[in-house]
Amino acid sequence: MTQIVRVMTAAGLLLLGGCASGGRFAAPGEPLERSGDEIVVCGQLFHTGAPVVLWTDPGGYDAYRAHCHFDPSQDRPRNPVSDDPVRYGSFRRHVPEDVAQRIRTEGWDLPLLQEHVDQFVLHYDVCGTSRQCFRVLHDLRGLSVHFMLDLDGTIYQTLDVKERAWHAGAANDRSVGIEIANIGAYADMEVLERWYARDDDGVRVTLPESFGDGGLRTADYVARPARDIPVEGAVHGRDLMQYDLTDAQYDSLIKLTATLCRVLPKIAPDAPRDADGNIRWDVLSADERAAFSGLIGHYHITTNKVDPGPAFDWQRLIAGVRGYLP
Repeated sequence: MTQIVRVMTAAGLLLLGGCASGGRFAAPGEPLERSGDEIVVCGQLFHTGAPVVLWTDPGGYDAYRAHCHFDPSQDRPRNPVSDDPVRYGSFRRHVPEDVAQRIRTEGWDLPLLQEHVDQFVLHYDVCGTSRQCFRVLHDLRGLSVHFMLDLDGTIYQTLDVKERAWHAGAANDRSVGIEIANIGAYADMEVLERWYARDDDGVRVTLPESFGDGGLRTADYVARPARDIPVEGAVHGRDLMQYDLTDAQYDSLIKLTATLCRVLPKIAPDAPRDADGNIRWDVLSADERAAFSGLIGHYHITTNKVDPGPAFDWQRLIAGVRGYLP
C-alpha cells in the first residue's frame, strides 16, 4: 500500500511518499506539479475545478509580503491611517480563551478552523480587475482578502484561509472573504457607461487604457455580463443600477463556494432570508449576524456597503453550489 501526502509549505509543495509493498518512493527533490485548481486551507490543498493562482505561483498576489506589490521600494502601504506593513492577522479573536491559547502556541489546524469559521463574505471590488484590486487593497489601503475573482473566472488566493484577512470589519474573525472584479452599483449610469459598451454581440466590459490588458490570464478574453442590461434594485433604501458578473465568474465562484462549504462545513450553502424565504437585502442585526452561518454579502454586515450589489444573482450561486454538494 502506498501513502502519498501533499503538503503546502511556505516554499511550495512537497510530496512525501511511503510504501509497504510494491509502491514507489518519491526521490528527494522530485517536484510535484499542481493541477492548477487547488486552494490552500491550513497548508492543505483542495481541488475546486476552477482556475486558481496561488500567492506562491508566478503572477500570483502575495498578501504576506510587507512591501508593496507594484512598487517594492515601498515597505508599507501608502495609507496615512496605518503605519503597519502587515495586512492580515494570524489570530481570529472570537475564539474561547483555551482555544486562543492553543492557537498561540500551535497555530491553526483544519479541525479547529472548521469549528470556528462559518461565513463566506462576498464583495465586489469597485476596481474592475483583480490586478487593480490588489493594488488598491494591498498597496494603497493596507488591507487584505483571501480570494480575488477576475473577469475571466481566474481565482487568486492571496492568503491561506486560516489567516484573518482584513476585508469585512466585524465579520473578519469568523469569515473567509472574496473580492469579485466588478465596477459596482450606482444611482445613475455615468460610471457604467464608461466601463461598458455595446457591440454586435451585446454588452462588453471596456477597461481604461491605463489598465492595458487588465492583467487577465485568458488571452483575448472579452468580458460580458451574464445579463445584457443593467439590473436595477434597492439596497439600504438606495436605488442602484449594476451590470451582472460574467458567466465565467459565476462558474468559478460556484465551484470555489462549494469547495469551501465542503472543507469548512459550517459555511452553509445559503444566504440570509426573510420570513417568506426570500434573500434579504438589508443589514443583519448583531444577534442575527452572530446566529447566521453561510454566504453573506458585505451589505448584510453594514449599511455603509451595498456589495455584491443588486445585480448579484444569489439564486444562481446557491443553486449551483448545492448541485455540487451531497
